[in-house]
Amino acid sequence: MNKQAIVDKVHETLGGTKVQSEKIVDTILDCIVDTLKKGGEVSIAGLGIFSVKARAARTARNPRTGESIQVSAMKVPKFRAAKALKEAVR
Repeated sequence: MNKQAIVDKVHETLGGTKVQSEKIVDTILDCIVDTLKKGGEVSIAGLGIFSVKARAARTARNPRTGESIQVSAMKVPKFRAAKALKEAVR
């Protein structure tokens, strides 16, 4: 399933126009991204928690040459699935 399939499902469920459905989906995704950019977390009951994790700087290896390279510290998105989602998938 991709974003367009989600838009189609929202349109099917709520009615209205596809443009309105796409705005709804875009607004939800933008809210999640904006909150994560600010370092917050988004908790959606029954789905899970989106958060940001700090990853420390480290030394890695180039697999082609074997040369050591330095990878800088960064923030990465993280998702923890809710119990209800885990049980639904099983």
